[in-house]
Amino acid sequence: MAYKVLVMDGVSEKGLEPLRREPDIEVVIGNKMNEDELSAVIGDYDAVIVRSATKVTARVLENAHRLKVVGRAGVGVDNIDLQAATQRGVLVVNAPGGNTIAATEHTIAMMLALARNIPQAVAKMKSGVWDKKAFLGVELRGKTLGIIGLGRIGSAVARRAQAMEMDIMAYDPYITREKAESLGVKLVTLEELLAAADFITIHMPKTKETYHMLDERALAMMKDGVRIINCARGGIIDEEALYKYMQSGKVAGAALDVFEKEPNTDSPLLQLDNFIATPHLGASTAEAQLNVALDVAEEIVDALRGKIVRNTVNVPSIKPEVMAVVKPYLKLAEKLGKFQAQLVEGRVTKLEVIYSGGLAGKEVAPITTSLVKGFLDPILQEKVNFINALLLAKNRGIKVVQTVNGQANGYASLITVKVYSDQGEKSVSGTLFRNNEPRIVMVDGYRVDAVPEGCMLYVLHMDRPMIIGPVGMLIGKHNINIAGMQVGRKKIGGQAVMMLTVDAPVPEETIKAITEIDGVLNVKFVSL
Repeated sequence: MAYKVLVMDGVSEKGLEPLRREPDIEVVIGNKMNEDELSAVIGDYDAVIVRSATKVTARVLENAHRLKVVGRAGVGVDNIDLQAATQRGVLVVNAPGGNTIAATEHTIAMMLALARNIPQAVAKMKSGVWDKKAFLGVELRGKTLGIIGLGRIGSAVARRAQAMEMDIMAYDPYITREKAESLGVKLVTLEELLAAADFITIHMPKTKETYHMLDERALAMMKDGVRIINCARGGIIDEEALYKYMQSGKVAGAALDVFEKEPNTDSPLLQLDNFIATPHLGASTAEAQLNVALDVAEEIVDALRGKIVRNTVNVPSIKPEVMAVVKPYLKLAEKLGKFQAQLVEGRVTKLEVIYSGGLAGKEVAPITTSLVKGFLDPILQEKVNFINALLLAKNRGIKVVQTVNGQANGYASLITVKVYSDQGEKSVSGTLFRNNEPRIVMVDGYRVDAVPEGCMLYVLHMDRPMIIGPVGMLIGKHNINIAGMQVGRKKIGGQAVMMLTVDAPVPEETIKAITEIDGVLNVKFVSL
């Protein structure tokens, strides 16, 4: 059987060698196409490789009758409709490791340029001015580098910074202290990092938790004369607040490769002498482009051959007979993982997944993987998929344990996930009701009956009057409708949990107001 692979967006020609050496694979280089043009030709191909320009939309996929796999020569898959691909059984693969060195080196380059005012000095010389006194820099040796996010790229930055004799500390709530120490990095709280670091570099994903993580309050906590680098994702820094603190001199300099809105050539930051920027060049090296092309080409070959694929973004490779058993539970498990990720506090050390009732004795490994994927997905910069989820957990020092318990507390089957951190243990259980509808039925021993969908509010409180009503009134004041509510308690007058399903995100100020209600112990907003 012969295969045809369409290659778009100027993917590195050398990187296509794994495809070209296969005698039964024909490689076709495509020109730039809009949705109509791509929809018209996609039906002739078994695979397509894109970078960021070509959009593989639901409409394109509807016409992709032969398509087996879409490859993204890079990390982000925003230009591929993952849901539509999954529904049509099309595998989506990417190349998450190919640009690690490029992004790491760009971060170091930005830090050095920031410390020595290199772009400003170059611009002055090119304008015909020799001004040696205007650009007094600082040395990196002996300075404290604060790394926010100690994942793949953050760890690589740490290793290189050690060669420059910097003192390194990091904030990452999802990596163990032992893993950080093995890298020679001191693990601290975010507040400690902000107060102590001379240079701060960001390597976190953009999520609802990290959006504007470095806001006006965070910037005010930093040392006078701090220098900030962001080569990760735009939006993690509040750019208006950064502008204010750079003008005041509190922030001595900043270097951004990413912006909240891109492309961006009119930011007020660009008018500041102590600001340097590049147009999202973190992965723009010849080597990185070659590496991601090679990685994704090899993945395409394996996918077409029916082999195990390492970097799948949407679905795992599971035997049909196993899938028939586990498929209904995959969504439930992923939701339980996401729920726990947004509920747990402290540094996570272990995930224990307990299978009870009808699931005992079944091949449940894919369910565990789905649960770990759900747990890691909201918190990691790396794209988490069914192939790499367990490895990513291991790399961050999180132990994953899978156990079986015959008792299901009255349910036919039950999945319980316990998360252990340095601040305690959290437990959530879920099951499937009729028509395979997922439900959360227990949180920390409190019985509830909640559908894990959309926006939810978790409120731990004392079991007494005048709590549920005020919570509802505060939410209603922001014109947010409550779609459902569950209350669970263990004994009258003790602690209880309230689970609210709401039609829209609850503003931070409302959550803060709820925490101030007498008798409310903890409030968490969860997005599923």
